[in-house]
Amino acid sequence: MDENKVLWKKCVEFHGHECGGLTIGYKAALYAMKLIDITFSDDEDVVCISENDACGVDAIQVILGCSVGKGNLLFHMTGKQAFSFYNRKNGKAVRLVMKKKPEGMTREESFTYYQTTEPEVMFDVKEAIIKVPERARIFRSVVCECCGEVTAEEYVHLQEGKKLCPDCYKEYRRFNI
Repeated sequence: MDENKVLWKKCVEFHGHECGGLTIGYKAALYAMKLIDITFSDDEDVVCISENDACGVDAIQVILGCSVGKGNLLFHMTGKQAFSFYNRKNGKAVRLVMKKKPEGMTREESFTYYQTTEPEVMFDVKEAIIKVPERARIFRSVVCECCGEVTAEEYVHLQEGKKLCPDCYKEYRRFNI
């Protein structure tokens, strides 16, 4: 079986079903591999910043090994079908932005369109606008002095001399700026 068909099957198994959205991420990941010389990442050498939290992100996780827990899958929510990919080893980066598809297609027709269209036709290739993020850090755990739950030090707020988690912290703003 063709290597790409094996990858597609793995993506479908992970995601749970075939759909146009999964295909978008599948094609983006394969295109990024070609453009910036990346492969599956066991560590943080490959980074993806997705501008959406839709189906395609699942394919990127499967194909490139990017994950939230590992710290190499991040979200910059703009609602766009756009993905920035980074290769820490060679310094290359690319932002793939989905082009508008032909109008008036049914869901099935859209799926077929995405499955049969080459990535070069589906995506505009642009310069990554966000610089490559630093590697993931491990933060100390701090006990909230209000609810007693443990939170990462990075998220703790100081209020009235107490260390508070984001849920217990009461934001104070006199101006909405």
